[in-house]
Amino acid sequence: MEDGSKPRIGQIVKVLRGRDKGKYAIVIGVDDRFAYIVDGDKRKFDNPKKKNLLHIEPQNSISSEVVNSMRETGRVTNSKVRFALNRFLEQKLQDAQMKGE
Repeated sequence: MEDGSKPRIGQIVKVLRGRDKGKYAIVIGVDDRFAYIVDGDKRKFDNPKKKNLLHIEPQNSISSEVVNSMRETGRVTNSKVRFALNRFLEQKLQDAQMKGE
């Protein structure tokens, strides 16, 4: 991470290294050197991927649904994770089309 800040719970990240390189996921936990990420499909909430903080790129988007669910119940449904990621990717696609990419 270029600015040295840790990703927050509910933040969308892009995977930079490993098998899932180039894919997006949502952070559900953070410790000193690692973030625990899920995508709601291959990586479900009950089995998050432990990723080194240097191997992910935080995006400027935080899913309020995921944050609220984690705050209220301590967990989030896989369908909410998939919904949040799909909405983020649709917005990213619309932004790219608006810019003419």
